[in-house]
Amino acid sequence: MATRDEDDGEDRVIYHPNQEKASSKATKAIVVLLLLVSAVLTLIITAGGWSNLQGAKIFSIFFIIVFFVMAYFVARWNRGVLPLAAGLSVILGVFAAIAAFGSGSWFDRSSQGYNKAGLPPDLIGLLCVVLLPVLILLIAFSMRAFAQKWNIEIEMSREEFEREHRNGGGGRGSYGGAQPAQA
Repeated sequence: MATRDEDDGEDRVIYHPNQEKASSKATKAIVVLLLLVSAVLTLIITAGGWSNLQGAKIFSIFFIIVFFVMAYFVARWNRGVLPLAAGLSVILGVFAAIAAFGSGSWFDRSSQGYNKAGLPPDLIGLLCVVLLPVLILLIAFSMRAFAQKWNIEIEMSREEFEREHRNGGGGRGSYGGAQPAQA
């Protein structure tokens, strides 16, 4: 058994085996895409209905910024924001459902007597309806991604890593030429 002094001089790497699975990569890409689509749809709805949003402007801006930031962190394999993405999707989904189907919805605003927004109210209502399934998918894929345990780490020597993974030669869990993180 090696002593602690012997281990300190050895070159160690951190390996994340669950991040190398094809299902994890696909799920990550889908979550990033859904976060970006949600943020862009919310941006279009906010910009198109800016003059009629009353007190909701700050909340819309908050959701847009947070969704873009979460997309960045998920793209960097940070799984800690995934439950937050799902929770905020529920809240934004409630707002979108009320805006699309509630009394005084965007569809009601296309009749006479309402202030006209930047975009036609029917289009804004349609975008709110389109946002709902996007948010439902975001909730489902965020929870799936969280269950994939992207954070699992294995520490090993560089020699052991290269022997097991053949320098990105396509073996099980290979990095495809990328260098693992230093321990």
